[in-house]
Amino acid sequence: MATFAVTYAYSPTTSASRDTVRPSHVEFLKAQFDGGRLLKSGPFGPEETPGALLIISGDSKADVEALMDQDPFQLAGLIQERTVRQWNIFFGADPVVQDAQPAGLATDQV
Repeated sequence: MATFAVTYAYSPTTSASRDTVRPSHVEFLKAQFDGGRLLKSGPFGPEETPGALLIISGDSKADVEALMDQDPFQLAGLIQERTVRQWNIFFGADPVVQDAQPAGLATDQV
């Protein structure tokens, strides 16, 4: 599976509606986390434009978009803008498993 960075931007005018829908939004995200699809998530800081960053694993961008279409915030029309971009992790990625034998070396040289 690939990793995707999903960003949400919220309109400041939807704050009360987000508070109302938040319990089901959190329940949805918790189910994705427990199922291994949601790797990290959280809102941006109080000095930032309202929004959130979610790191999701998926088979494709379309797969992640279909999953995030089920988010109660999306269903309630509370996300002003959403981006889904594949994220190729370099630092912090799982260790790469090396071949048992380095290329170009005979078995007796290993």
